[in-house]
Amino acid sequence: MARCTVERLMRDLGLSGVRRGKTYKVTTRSDVRQPRPADLVDRNFSATAPNQLRVADLTYVKTHSGWVYAAFIIDAFSRMVVGWQISESLRSDLAIDALEMAVWNRTRAGQVLDGLIHHNDRGVQYLSIRYSERLDENDIVASVGSRGDSYDNAMAEAFNSLYKWELIYRQGPWRGLDDVEFATLGYIDWFNHRRLHGEITDDNSYITPAEFEALYYRQKQVA
Repeated sequence: MARCTVERLMRDLGLSGVRRGKTYKVTTRSDVRQPRPADLVDRNFSATAPNQLRVADLTYVKTHSGWVYAAFIIDAFSRMVVGWQISESLRSDLAIDALEMAVWNRTRAGQVLDGLIHHNDRGVQYLSIRYSERLDENDIVASVGSRGDSYDNAMAEAFNSLYKWELIYRQGPWRGLDDVEFATLGYIDWFNHRRLHGEITDDNSYITPAEFEALYYRQKQVA
C-alpha cells in the first residue's frame, strides 16, 4: 500500500503515529577501572540465525511510588524479546534475572546457546562477577561496547524507545512496580507475536519476530 494511501486513511479515521522524542535518566553507570570484555559487535547488529547475537540493556519508568527499572534482552536475528525483568532496584539482580529468563526460554526448546554473543553497554550490572559467571556457565560469549555512547548498543536502545512510546507514555501514569510489570508482560507478548516489523527481512516485508523465527526453522528443515 502506498504511503499516501496510509496517510489518507489514518486522517479519515483520526489516527496518528507514535512520535518518539528523547528524555533521559541515567541507568548506565560504568567504572573505567573495571576490566571488560572486547567489543565483538562493533556496531554491526546483523545475524543470520537465532541465538547468534543478542543485545541487552536497561531503561526506567516513572511511577507514583518512585522509579522502577526494566531490563530487556533481544535476539538480533528476529528482534524477539527473549528475556526481561522489572525491579525497583538497579542492582545486578535485575540484569541477572532477565538473563536467566532468556536462557530458560531458549534452552527449554532444546536450542543450543554455545558461542552466542551477548552484547551490552558498560553498565556495572553487566560487568559484575555474577553476571559474567552466568554467561560462562552457558557458554555464552560476552561483548561490551567499546566507544561508550548509545550507538554501541543501538538495537537495544531502539527497543527501549519503542517500549516507552508504545506502552509507557501512552498508558501512564503508573502506580508502581506491579502495574508496570503486568503491562510489560502483555506488551512483550504483543511485540513478539503480533506486532509487525519491517526491518527484519531483507525485502522489508512486514512480519512478527515469532513468525520470522518459525520461518527460519521450517526452511532449515527443508534444506
